[in-house]
Amino acid sequence: MNPPAERPSVLFVCVHNAGRSQMAAAFVTHLAGDRVQVRSAGSAPASTVNPAVVEAMAEAGVDISAEVPKVLTVEAVQASDVVITMGCGDTCPVFPGKRYLDWALPDPAGQGVAAVRPIRDEIARRVRALLTELTPGSEA
Repeated sequence: MNPPAERPSVLFVCVHNAGRSQMAAAFVTHLAGDRVQVRSAGSAPASTVNPAVVEAMAEAGVDISAEVPKVLTVEAVQASDVVITMGCGDTCPVFPGKRYLDWALPDPAGQGVAAVRPIRDEIARRVRALLTELTPGSEA
């Protein structure tokens, strides 16, 4: 019997880790389960996840109410195969050999749930495409 393939790991980074990166990480966990290791962090984390983001995700059947923003660490970047930035600019550390993607998405900070929904839906679309690439042969 062959040993299981190492799980791909993804790190989602935004400034506050209170909106976009939380939604992306939650969609990966929701859609891929334990097939992908996922982390999220912020270069200047907020104290709580944006309530409109929590509400928008609940509408999509994903509960992130217990999540808390986390600070971006060098270790998190080094431990990830793919680093996806969402507006953290030059504050994201860059290491050779890592794959970086930048998802230009509007910041949901200060927005109501109606403004968060299209951001959520675009993140879900991008996560599905990413999972198709990272976990070929599985349903995302």
